Amino acid sequence: MTMTTTTPSLAPKHAPKLVRPSLAQRLEPWAPVLLIPALILVGWLSISSPTSWLTLTVSGLAMGMMIFVIASGMTLVFGLMDVINFGHGAFVSFGAFVGVSALLMMSAWTGAPSVALNLLAVLAAILAAMAVTGAMGFAFERVIVRPVYGSHLKQILVTMGGLIVAEQLIFVIWGGEEIFIGRPETLKGSFVIFGATLEKYRVLAVAVGLVLFLGMRAVLRGTRLGLIVRAGVENREMVQVLGYRINRVFIMVFVAGSALAGLGGVMWALYQEMITAHMGMEIMILVFIVVIIGGLGSVEGCFIGALLVGLTQNYVAFLEPKLALISNIALMVVILMWRPQGMMPVIKAK
Repeated sequence: MTMTTTTPSLAPKHAPKLVRPSLAQRLEPWAPVLLIPALILVGWLSISSPTSWLTLTVSGLAMGMMIFVIASGMTLVFGLMDVINFGHGAFVSFGAFVGVSALLMMSAWTGAPSVALNLLAVLAAILAAMAVTGAMGFAFERVIVRPVYGSHLKQILVTMGGLIVAEQLIFVIWGGEEIFIGRPETLKGSFVIFGATLEKYRVLAVAVGLVLFLGMRAVLRGTRLGLIVRAGVENREMVQVLGYRINRVFIMVFVAGSALAGLGGVMWALYQEMITAHMGMEIMILVFIVVIIGGLGSVEGCFIGALLVGLTQNYVAFLEPKLALISNIALMVVILMWRPQGMMPVIKAK
């Protein structure tokens, strides 16, 4: 009789089964991005006229891009520095007044039927506004914000006070009257595509906002400075231990955020074709909504949130004008019920 032996299996008796993620789980990280085409589709189904839908969509994207330009600086400052800066609106107003003053001094360029001269005039106005608001941001951080790091209540109080003082300075320098500004000659009017009327300036605003977003994302994701900034957002102490002067990075980010507010102020002034000393405070409502629903400190979330706000505002104003004032508040409530931390929050290391 022969005896046979069996080799025991080396595999565990109860090996865990690999569970493939469901389609919903795979799509979940992309859900905020998918909101934009979903909202555009809802607008298409709700608006009977395709030409009206296209006009409103471009207008909403333009509005969203300009809000993003303003809000991106604020979300960077909060994400890296943990500073709630209500004075951000002051930089918007100052940027608008400086930019418009520069455009008025270059009336020969803005009135010429030349695309190159018109764009050079706008670029010069933007650079002047960014230079002034960047310098203001440096002084604001040194004098007002620096003593209240770590205390959100004090930050709200002192930055709100800074906003009020800045508005009064605008009254002293430029007066209290509204200033109307015409767009450069070649940016006036509109053109027709597929039967829809599209304003030239709004198309330009979409392009500028998109270029700025891609540029900011490239800097944050692909450069050494961006790596330090993102590392400082997640773990400030570790970055300091590694020998980097994170406080200098803080100042650079605050100055950059203030300069972006100045850029947004010039763009918003040409969008509205009118500026007032209170314009910065008025637009801050939309900016705060964008920063909150996007996720504090997230540039990508800020970009998506700004587009959602712009599209919602335009679609609702066309379909039901009486609901336009509360449409963005309703949007914020719905998104926060879905994701209380915002769509793409920056998670800081403890």
